[in-house]
Amino acid sequence: MAVNQPNKNRVQEPLNQLCQEVRRFISESSLGSERQQQQFEKLALQAFRFQFEHNFPYRRFCESRDKTPASLGSFRDIPAIPASAFKDLELTVLSEQDRVKTFHSSGTTTHKPGRHFHSKETLALYEQSLIKWFKSFVLPDFEFMPILILTPPPSDASHSSLVHMFETVRERFGSERSTFAGFVDRDGAWQIDFEKVQKALLHGMEIDQPLLVCGTAFSFVHLCDFLAEKKLQLPKSSRVFETGGYKGRSRSLPKEELHALITDRLSVSESFIISEYGMSELSSQAYDRRAGQSGSRTFRFPPWVRTEIVSPETGNPVETGQRGLIRIFDLANLASVMAIQTEDLAVKSPGGFDLLGRAALAEVRGCSLMHL
Repeated sequence: MAVNQPNKNRVQEPLNQLCQEVRRFISESSLGSERQQQQFEKLALQAFRFQFEHNFPYRRFCESRDKTPASLGSFRDIPAIPASAFKDLELTVLSEQDRVKTFHSSGTTTHKPGRHFHSKETLALYEQSLIKWFKSFVLPDFEFMPILILTPPPSDASHSSLVHMFETVRERFGSERSTFAGFVDRDGAWQIDFEKVQKALLHGMEIDQPLLVCGTAFSFVHLCDFLAEKKLQLPKSSRVFETGGYKGRSRSLPKEELHALITDRLSVSESFIISEYGMSELSSQAYDRRAGQSGSRTFRFPPWVRTEIVSPETGNPVETGQRGLIRIFDLANLASVMAIQTEDLAVKSPGGFDLLGRAALAEVRGCSLMHL
């Protein structure tokens, strides 16, 4: 054990220092500041140097593209590894004994999930990133609120980043009536305890207290089907937080149609339905609306994240109004890789992006930076 200790300290000490610097950046961050942009650039390049040195599969990936810390002029030059690489590689700087949490990407029995490892320090960074941006978009007008969560609890889904996100939100913002209303069936599928859901919704209506309902897109399809003959009118300022994702677990609906169903069955106005874009390979999330606001739905990441929409053919950034694949630089991703190339299509918009969905296989293969 003592033989490994110097190498462990060689990773942990700079990692913890980076965590502290990024946490300070998050606590002080503000949009549109030139100083913040300079600080982001500095931290991104520091994070890349650290990950290049200690994340060996990622280092091989970078070297195959002739990218090293000495060759970079900007964070935009940092090689973005495909999100799918998390399925086949241990993309982490952490030793096994330092991994206190492992998030798995959504998978099936025939598909190997991606794995994202966290230490105690990086998990705290993840939670700080989550809480600050969630508060700004989902609960800007409330400090606490009863939260009804349509997923299994952490005890039944310990490797789900989504469930950990909901548990973090419940602990920080949830009043005493907050609860998980999902469970895992014998086949491992997520189901909803509709009796528990109906009890929570009706109680909120009886005492006229606003409620936050959180869940995946497919869980809201199931909930709306359940409420087809028993439409409810939730108290004013109630809101819905949906995280997308169907993966064959229900019929798929266009977002506008799903939101119309939610408004019809729960009487939650469209301006109080907030959508999230996130993934287990990231430590930060994007939201498409601040609760109570109307207008276009453009996803925005927090100031400690930068996004580019890149051409599948060239890998170069596209112009505003054009579509491409989403590339993400997440400062909160310190123990793995901060630069992620997704397989999701979007249209570049001022200040963010409009999500189109998963790219076709041909589009993904067309991106020269997608190949390992």
